[in-house]
Amino acid sequence: MKTLTTTQELQSFCQDAAKHPFVTIDTEFLRERTYYSKLCLIQLAYDGNGEDDAVLVDPLAEGLSLEPLYDLFRDESVVKVFHAARQDLEIFWVDAQVFPTPLFDTQVAAMVCGFGEQVGYETLVRKIAKQSLDKSSRFTDWSRRPLSKAQQTYAIADVTHLRRIYEFLDAELRKNGRAHWLGEELQVLTDPATYDIQPEDAWKRVKTRTNSAKFLAVVRELAAFRETYAQTNNVPRNRVFKDDALVELASTKPKSGSDLGGSRLLLREARKGAIAEGILAAVAKGVDCPADKAPQPDRSKEKLQVNPALADLLRVLLKAKTENAGVAAKLIAPSADLDAIAAGLRDVPALSGWRREVFGDDALRLCDGKIALAARGQIVDVVEL
Repeated sequence: MKTLTTTQELQSFCQDAAKHPFVTIDTEFLRERTYYSKLCLIQLAYDGNGEDDAVLVDPLAEGLSLEPLYDLFRDESVVKVFHAARQDLEIFWVDAQVFPTPLFDTQVAAMVCGFGEQVGYETLVRKIAKQSLDKSSRFTDWSRRPLSKAQQTYAIADVTHLRRIYEFLDAELRKNGRAHWLGEELQVLTDPATYDIQPEDAWKRVKTRTNSAKFLAVVRELAAFRETYAQTNNVPRNRVFKDDALVELASTKPKSGSDLGGSRLLLREARKGAIAEGILAAVAKGVDCPADKAPQPDRSKEKLQVNPALADLLRVLLKAKTENAGVAAKLIAPSADLDAIAAGLRDVPALSGWRREVFGDDALRLCDGKIALAARGQIVDVVEL
């Protein structure tokens, strides 16, 4: 198999790929010690039957520019095929502010074709391509050179089998009329907001048991400092301090370095220097936050009057509908959304887009007393009233 190490070689391959209807793409990267992923390898293939139409691209090669690949990403005549594309797309977005267009994600496509939630690539290779994969090189260090023969074989298989998987799933989507389902699901993957994490919003990902506005104000400032520090220094946010330490700091509200020394959960490296100074400044800022500027917890669901019998009926309807459609029930509506619908809320994902086609319309009709459910042997039927 060929490894491309120069911009000219990459440009030549991408020009050839542009003559084909689709190109399959995968990446290998490291992220254990950095905030942003370190891109170590790119695998590319266009339609064909073997490895002759597939290459490895070494982004660590001196002087190699990825601009020819980004030109291919912008070429709307060629479908760019990934499996579980989110992390790959984040790498390219951070590097060049570009998304592959048009995009096809085989994990998402498999999901709407009845293969279940978050189906793995190995499963699709086995079920669709009728092949097996050697995963022994999966967790190797992709930044080391030269790559071993086993690493190269593993990497190229991630795009050669993907060709057959794409062709099968694309045909299935066209046959069952679910192509627009895929389009809806892919919108979040090509939204810059998915990857552009703003420090001031980082607190929303921290799980806490307290919804006090004063407490959340300190959580917000600590999370914002941690995100900014991690981005600036390109280190994982958990290497600054972990969520449990953040919650502890928001509770104890340390005022000095000696107070930080009493923390049970704070890493030793965070009790001194720039991180310690940032923690103390963030805590002080959170404590001094005016009440009208503090985060307001979402209490909209605390007063919901859930009809448990109706919620149970919605669960039965969901199971019947998803079994008939061949999709996972959790993909349509988690339990909390069913409770929300039973309580009268209508701004939930299950009531919009393709989910409404599968489940939402009948869920609303059930709530309005326009349909009932009847058991017929092992089958649950919808009965018009």
